[in-house]
Amino acid sequence: MKRQCCVLFFLMFSVMSFAQKKETLSPKDQHAVEHFKIEYKKKNHKRFEGKITTKDNQIIFDDKITFFEKSDATTSSILQQGLIYPQLLTEYQMDKFLDETTDKTQLRFLKLQKDPKASFDVNNISVKISELPLLNINDKVKRFRVTTKNKNLPNSIIYFIELTNSKASKNMSFEEFLKDAKLTYLDQE
Repeated sequence: MKRQCCVLFFLMFSVMSFAQKKETLSPKDQHAVEHFKIEYKKKNHKRFEGKITTKDNQIIFDDKITFFEKSDATTSSILQQGLIYPQLLTEYQMDKFLDETTDKTQLRFLKLQKDPKASFDVNNISVKISELPLLNINDKVKRFRVTTKNKNLPNSIIYFIELTNSKASKNMSFEEFLKDAKLTYLDQE
């Protein structure tokens, strides 16, 4: 009897201590949590207003091409809704450069160019969008990691985005969520 009580106590203690442990975050997820905690500034971005064409594993935004995995429904859906698109990323990169650059020679050179955005042109990129459910504040907000890869550049560029749908409810499908969603945050990692 005494032995059974000890075993039962050990099992109960093990279950209780296991239940109290928090799920440990991967370094990538921990970085995302820190990023949103420190860098977050809400801003509304426009949806793509031009022509969106889908062909096989690519989506064309006017004349800019974005590639994605056919089996990746999240990426495909967000791109097809025009929430993320190459022209937005080009504008973002240019604004980021202008905000962060202190080199006056580079700034003057940029102003002298016929088309200053050409230096920041985003085209022919592969995109992978992954939801970060641990960062979703409520049913009206979904946060994602966007990984872009340009074959002309050695490294991927990673962005964090937030989509907000003020009409969202708990049981709403992802497709329904996207219909009225707005891009309320975009920042490079």
